[in-house]
Amino acid sequence: MSTGTSAVWGRAEQQDFRSRVRGALLGGAIGDALGAGVSALSLEEIRAAHGPEAVTDFVPAHGGRGTVTAATQLTLFTVDGLIRAQVRRDTGAWHPPTDVHRAHLRWAATQHDWGPDERREDNGWLAVQEWLYARRAPTRECLGGLGDDIMGTLDRPKNPAAHDSAALTRSAPFGLLVGWEPQLVLQLAVECAAHTHGHPTALLSAGAFAVIVHGLARGETLDGSVQHALGLLAERPGHEPVTEALRQALGTVRQGIPGPALVESLGATESAEEVLAVAVYCALVGEDVRHGLRLAVNHGGPSSATGALCGALLGALHGETALPPGWLAELEGRATLLELADDFAMEMTQGPALHSPATAARGWLARYPRG
Repeated sequence: MSTGTSAVWGRAEQQDFRSRVRGALLGGAIGDALGAGVSALSLEEIRAAHGPEAVTDFVPAHGGRGTVTAATQLTLFTVDGLIRAQVRRDTGAWHPPTDVHRAHLRWAATQHDWGPDERREDNGWLAVQEWLYARRAPTRECLGGLGDDIMGTLDRPKNPAAHDSAALTRSAPFGLLVGWEPQLVLQLAVECAAHTHGHPTALLSAGAFAVIVHGLARGETLDGSVQHALGLLAERPGHEPVTEALRQALGTVRQGIPGPALVESLGATESAEEVLAVAVYCALVGEDVRHGLRLAVNHGGPSSATGALCGALLGALHGETALPPGWLAELEGRATLLELADDFAMEMTQGPALHSPATAARGWLARYPRG
């Protein structure tokens, strides 16, 4: 698989890229955590529990405040898999979907093991983070799709009828491959969604989201990035539900003052294209990150999923310094998220200095084994 044109990295470009990677990962986690405590509630129930302004700050979920769900866990392991793919490329083994699948299997182990298996030399550093060994509302499709070693493919996807958003919410990292051509980003996201979700709507929603993030990470506008995704989707069979959802999101921007009614007009189910449309709309109309994320979680739909996607979009668009510091301070796993974001940025911008077919930094291969 060719990655297309590679970026040439000056210092300012590296700093900007790192800020957008941090923003996407931390922003996605903040949105996930913000919605985690109200995902199963209607707007009326949210207001009854948290006041007329609904959710304005983290609320208790999974035994604490600022706690993330399986969406953030899987996003972390997606990043880990993409770094491994780059490291393994030196060996002549170049198939990123396989490396991402292996990373997702390491996530699956966190859902049934008590803690890290120290006997596994190929675990790397992420899979030994003990805080990740917790069940945070993973979907049956993710658990089932990753319940054995067989990798779902586009020819034989896992759960071919599944069209919920669980593959979509782990797909922001594909968009951070800024040296790749957009159509290859879309293809990789689609292939990796097939590990657990085989319905065309789930596959293409994941691909479209990755392309939108890709545009933002390259410094494009959100509207322009959505338009680019629509252009690429038009070439794909079965794109109509996703295309229509995104067009509706763009049209709703012009329909008045943003609020829950307009959000819910885009859909209030777990279906991937509706979750994507809500997140894109909230990111487009949000006055800032805080406003956009409050819109993204205060409605009757799956709040943690829409929050996670909206947070990733706004973080990639504005960079880490736009994220509300009070939420960052309380976010579960912030140190891990930051460390992984910086490792990803370093690998993508300075990979040849870390490893090559002839040499490798020993510490890097301990963190991201080639096995």
